[in-house]
Amino acid sequence: MGIVFLLDFFFDWIEIKLIVLPIFAQIISLLYFGDHVARQDAVYWFAILMAVNLQTSFLTPPFGFALFYMKGLAPPEVRLQDIYSGIVPFVALQLVGLAAVMIWPEIAMWLPAQVLD
Repeated sequence: MGIVFLLDFFFDWIEIKLIVLPIFAQIISLLYFGDHVARQDAVYWFAILMAVNLQTSFLTPPFGFALFYMKGLAPPEVRLQDIYSGIVPFVALQLVGLAAVMIWPEIAMWLPAQVLD
């Protein structure tokens, strides 16, 4: 997840998915997480973690698309640097959410468990 977060700064979410998912999905499917995540749920859990992590790519400078959308809507006196500094709490919240899903996989796996059962 750390590698994906760092890639968020430089690549769009589509490129990250094309680079990372084919490699990491195979590795994740082979890993054993013990009682933390059931083996058959590991790939689903990883996909949800990736989705939460890739949401940060819209907010991380220098290529975050949401930052440029906000700049287009903001008054002229608002600089792009102001927007960059303003998104820090939102990225921190994304990381807290990502950590919560990593620590407590039941948060993300509840709905798939309802559908798959």
